[in-house]
Amino acid sequence: MNATLNKIASALAFLIGGIAVAAGGLVLLGQETDYYVINWLLLYNYTVGVLTVFLTAILIWKNNRLALPAALATFAAHSSVMLILLSAYRGIVSAHSLEDMTVRIVAWAIILGLMLIQSHNGRKAGRQARLDSGSL
Repeated sequence: MNATLNKIASALAFLIGGIAVAAGGLVLLGQETDYYVINWLLLYNYTVGVLTVFLTAILIWKNNRLALPAALATFAAHSSVMLILLSAYRGIVSAHSLEDMTVRIVAWAIILGLMLIQSHNGRKAGRQARLDSGSL
C-alpha cells in the first residue's frame, strides 16, 4: 500500500514539533523575548514538541496502529490549551503565543486530514484487492 500521505503528514509533524523544540529550547536556555512568557505554556510547547519529534512523527511515518490516536491526542491537547488561553489567560497571553498555537492546531488538522485520507484510500484498495481475488 502506498503511504505517501502518511509520509507527508509525518514530515509536517516532525517540522512543527521541531520548531516548537527549537523555539522553546532557546527560551528555556535564557533567550530574551519581547513578550510575556507563561512558564507552563513554554514547558507544554517544548514537551509536546519533543514527543512529536521523537514519538508521534515516527509512529505516523511507520503507519503504526497508534499513529492516529497519538495525532488525535496531540490535536486535542493543543485545542484544549488554546481554549484555556482564550478563557483563563485572556489579556495575559501574548498575541505571539496565540498565533503559534493557531499554527499548531491548523497543522495538526492538516496532518489528521492527510492520515484519514490515507486510511480511507488504504481500506478502499484493500476492498478492491479482495474483490479482484474473488475472496469477498
